[in-house]
Amino acid sequence: MAHEVTATEVAARPTAVVAATTTWQEFPALWPGLLDEVWSCLRAAGISRGCRNVMLYRDGVPNVEVGVALDEPCPLTGRVTMSALPGGPVAMTVHRGSYAGLGAAHQAVAGWCAAHGREPAGPRWEVYGPHHEDPAEVWTEVYWLLRP
Repeated sequence: MAHEVTATEVAARPTAVVAATTTWQEFPALWPGLLDEVWSCLRAAGISRGCRNVMLYRDGVPNVEVGVALDEPCPLTGRVTMSALPGGPVAMTVHRGSYAGLGAAHQAVAGWCAAHGREPAGPRWEVYGPHHEDPAEVWTEVYWLLRP
């Protein structure tokens, strides 16, 4: 699948997350439990839907934040804290299809940055569309923060 990459400006977006330091090898087994913690906290506050899942990769270690975009504040418990997706100039694409293809979306953004002389600032993130059983109906926004 070809990914169309565009440059745009985004506002910071509040999130409710659990932060962790991990390895790329451990991350696939770690993130579901972190996301479950966030959703358990939200359900306890009476929120059961309407929040898009997000994963923020702060750096290459990776230091990650897994959670949801939160449009309005709610009481947070345990390891769930308020954070935000960064605001500023970004390169972004929309990946359509199975999550297994997200790596190609990130590679497309990296390639676009190199081809256009834009330097990534470090943080990159994914904002997930609504869950669908059919992978053909799945879409995910991929963002890389750029240096001004």
